[in-house]
Amino acid sequence: MNDTKTMLRAIINGQSALKEELLKKIEGVDKKLSSDIGGLRTEMKMGFKKVNDRLDKQGKSLAYLEDDAPTREEHDVLEKRVAKVEEKVASI
Repeated sequence: MNDTKTMLRAIINGQSALKEELLKKIEGVDKKLSSDIGGLRTEMKMGFKKVNDRLDKQGKSLAYLEDDAPTREEHDVLEKRVAKVEEKVASI
């Protein structure tokens, strides 16, 4: 009976030691994964910030171009003037 208890204790102690090792490794992986996720999160935020800045610049450029573009009425007036000039050149 004493030998049985000793063997049972050895098995239980071995399992406890194995469990401790596994828990340490799992905690290490968890810490590493947490830091990797934190780094990825920071990198992603910086990427979105860069993209948003570029989109803002493009939006401003488009707004300036839109302001400089002739309106439909200005285009119609210009078309009439060009037609008159073409008629004069054709008659010469």
